[in-house]
Amino acid sequence: MKHGWNLIAVSALALTLGVGAAVAAGVDELPPDIAKAYQGLDPAQPQGPSAYRDFKAKKGPPWTIGYASSYAGNSWRAAAMDRLLKTIVPQYQKAGLVKDVVVTQSDLKDSVQIQQMRQLVDQGVDAIVVCCSNVTALNQTVAYANSKGVPVFSWSGYLTSPMAISAAANYFDGAYNIARSMFNRINGKGNVLLVSGIPGLASSDSFDGGVAKALKEFPGIKLVGTVQGKWTDQVAQVEVQKFLATHPEQIDAIVVQSPSETGVLKALQQSGRPIVPITLAGEAGTLCYWKAHPEWAKEGFYMWPPGDEFELVFNVLIRTLEGQGPKVASVSRGALPFTLADIGSKIPESCSTDSTDWIEPDADKWFPQEMADKFFLRPQDPMSYKQ
Repeated sequence: MKHGWNLIAVSALALTLGVGAAVAAGVDELPPDIAKAYQGLDPAQPQGPSAYRDFKAKKGPPWTIGYASSYAGNSWRAAAMDRLLKTIVPQYQKAGLVKDVVVTQSDLKDSVQIQQMRQLVDQGVDAIVVCCSNVTALNQTVAYANSKGVPVFSWSGYLTSPMAISAAANYFDGAYNIARSMFNRINGKGNVLLVSGIPGLASSDSFDGGVAKALKEFPGIKLVGTVQGKWTDQVAQVEVQKFLATHPEQIDAIVVQSPSETGVLKALQQSGRPIVPITLAGEAGTLCYWKAHPEWAKEGFYMWPPGDEFELVFNVLIRTLEGQGPKVASVSRGALPFTLADIGSKIPESCSTDSTDWIEPDADKWFPQEMADKFFLRPQDPMSYKQ
């Protein structure tokens, strides 16, 4: 089967046996150490067997890949794009697997992203990557791409279409663990501010859901407010400053969706208030502050390291085009905790707390080959592919 016909079998299985049975047919094929990353996964995220288990690409390599990005205006997107253009594309071009990557930007407009995706399909790309999109808005366009033999891959979030493959960390469970770590850090009591991302987008809503789950387990924690940081340090700084100016009560900790950490730290510094604990996910500015004040935090969590996450989805994309057969519709991994001892050598002595750069775990730790292989029916090193 090829070019989406396998979707019919997958959909029929889900309708006949029920969603629960379809989920088991995908995730149950994964070894326990991999399957645990699906615990607490947002129930709207497809977890059944992949529609591309028997997929065959329209043609052999080198392939042209479309990247239908929804936004380019923050440090996280910039770091991801830098990794794509300077590392990922040259690496796969050298291996003879990729001809080119065509990038579009929709500025968070669903209608524009839909139009750009259709244009990419009509221009003849072999696969499309999308980022951080609305979970349902792109589904009809995903079906259109599928009908033309073009698989769609969503990273740093998910799409509800079973015709897509989503590849990212488990943001719901990751946020749950991040919030629990922070609540324990303040001994289970106190006032907490949540700096959210962009409402309506999958990774943002999943994160907030995980925090909400953790709050139910800590009756001594009071959520005193939520602001929208829009995944942008400058926005988060302004919104937190406004909140602090109008809420004189004590704040004991701040749970943050990155990239907003450095902006939140600046807001606290400028407010004259104590520098309370902030959840840490890799922004260099806050990690620099941590290095200078080791008692400030006990641990951070990598959940969406920008370059490493892009390498993850690109690895999944290339393997799928090679016919390796992804087992499940969503490739998920857990958040990765880290301590100051783990990352201290990566933080230069000359670091700045104003930095919006990123410190990442490295791709071979975030999605090592031995982990990647377990998600596929016919795994092999994607760089060794021969037609």
